[in-house]
Amino acid sequence: MFGTHLPSIQWQRQSQLDHSTGCSMLISLLRGLAALQVAAAHLRAEIFPGLRDIASPPVYYQILAFATGFAHQAVVVFFLISGWLVGGSLLNRIGRTATAPGGTAPHTASPWRDYAIDRVTRLWTVLVPALCLMLFVGVWTDAVDPLRTDASLANEYSATAFAGNLLGLQTVVVENFGGNYALWSLANETWYYIQFPLLLIMFTSGSRLRQLGAAALLVVLGSSLPLPITLYFALWLLGAAFSRIRIECDTGTRAMLVAVAAACSIYFRIRGSNDDLKLESFPQDLVISLPLLALLSSLQAPLAIQSFSMRTIVRGAHVLSEFSFTLYVTHIPVIRLLRHIGLQTYGRDRLSPQAPLDYAIYAGMLALLLAAAWLSYLLFESHTFRVRRALRNVFQLRPQRTPMASTTTK
Repeated sequence: MFGTHLPSIQWQRQSQLDHSTGCSMLISLLRGLAALQVAAAHLRAEIFPGLRDIASPPVYYQILAFATGFAHQAVVVFFLISGWLVGGSLLNRIGRTATAPGGTAPHTASPWRDYAIDRVTRLWTVLVPALCLMLFVGVWTDAVDPLRTDASLANEYSATAFAGNLLGLQTVVVENFGGNYALWSLANETWYYIQFPLLLIMFTSGSRLRQLGAAALLVVLGSSLPLPITLYFALWLLGAAFSRIRIECDTGTRAMLVAVAAACSIYFRIRGSNDDLKLESFPQDLVISLPLLALLSSLQAPLAIQSFSMRTIVRGAHVLSEFSFTLYVTHIPVIRLLRHIGLQTYGRDRLSPQAPLDYAIYAGMLALLLAAAWLSYLLFESHTFRVRRALRNVFQLRPQRTPMASTTTK
């Protein structure tokens, strides 16, 4: 039953980014499920025919197609969470620096250098191995000749494309490396990581010259980057802004926010624009984002974990979210490899929606994507903080006392 008290909204000086809050648990759950949704959607699209290409699709295939059709919304969730965690973390650092004696925080160096190191290590610790995996799969499947020296922008396996993908230039200047079309959203993320500090400098710097310089760079980037990248920066900023908002409300209000977000997602899944992020899809994604962000803001109090079921959910959400970034960037090359093995071994690389056994094969392939991502996580992503500490030592920066994985996510 809905409560009788209206929700209260408060502005927080610091975002609550530790693991003890309800929003942290929900963020882990959303991040893990979003990565799983993208991987499941791309796997279905790669090995099954499109729903519209089947004259009379079985009911169970219609269910599968619907359930794995929320990849668009999943990417929007990634942007919101990234803004919440990355933007909120930087705002916290700047706030601590501004309030510390002498304008310097006691346990960190320049927040800008700290931020740059965090972002580069977060991206490259996962992305470099993923690009190498894509190259390996390309050589294995004969999609690329390792002796080829063509470095043109149109060559998706060139060194130029490799470097461009590390710098967030895919879909802007170069192709997605190795045809890994999931990497397009990392271009958005990379530029948001650059634009947000420029926006803060423009409004908070004590130097008029720095403010003008930051504003000029923002104008140049906004006019030079593809429109969807610039447009969806607004949703990323909403995530950062809501991390500072605390909403006090009852369980009924939270249930209503969940229902609204779910209903909007389902409606736009059926009636909306679900392909690329573009001008036409922005209003619907904004509608979905607002109740979801309000729900996160209403869960900023410490979470009481008492029951076994709740502990299981929290533990599962944390595990899945830990390697969600790796899953996102590695699932395409693993799918390509599995299809190649299927073609070489069984004479086919596609499944039939009419064959029930093929759905079990689909489930097994999805499990292999998760296993491969977990292994890659253990080998590379799990060592992000070691790489980060090493870079801090190189630049003679003191490491933070308590690294928080949830604040440095994608």
